Amino acid sequence: MKLEDRIELFRRLQALNPHPKTELEYQSTFELLIAVILSAQATDISVNLATRRLYKKADTPQAILDLGEDGLKTYIRTIGLFNSKAKNIIATCKALLEEHSGVVPADRQALEALPGVGRKTANVVLNTAFGQPTMAVDTHIFRVANRTGLAIGKTPLIIERKLLKAIPSQYLLDAHHWLILHGRYVCKARKPNCPECIVRDLCRTGRQKGY
Repeated sequence: MKLEDRIELFRRLQALNPHPKTELEYQSTFELLIAVILSAQATDISVNLATRRLYKKADTPQAILDLGEDGLKTYIRTIGLFNSKAKNIIATCKALLEEHSGVVPADRQALEALPGVGRKTANVVLNTAFGQPTMAVDTHIFRVANRTGLAIGKTPLIIERKLLKAIPSQYLLDAHHWLILHGRYVCKARKPNCPECIVRDLCRTGRQKGY
């Protein structure tokens, strides 16, 4: 995609949603971290339903650790892979207390060393909580990047690196949220809503369809 088209694409997304944010509900960086761990292969809606109950009871590393693995499972069992997620969250809470004084680190290497935290989760926390211009490539962003021609690749890491180079610097901080929301509500996996898409004339797929 040409530079002028990339600038115009994000200009339009910004105009539509000037202050995009995650749809995960949280009140602290720790709550965000736990919500993002839970969101792997799960919807934000299902995560929010679970964390609304969980955070009323336990919203700090020590409080969740006090629940224990079985106690935590009672709050998150409606979420996919809840057994492994409960194990990882308990281990992460322990690591935060022992290695970071209970504070979520603002460092990629330290984040990725936490159980259940991979590159995508670390990128979300670094971007959303700490304002770093990272790009967390989930299935929505992977799809939108390839369809539009913003970045074409076969793996999330390839797409991440290409997007960081392709996205104009003035839009990079919020680009993750714009792209994920666009993929979630417009550029859907099975039935993309091209007729209602505000960037269809800039998109390589849209152009192929004659928009």
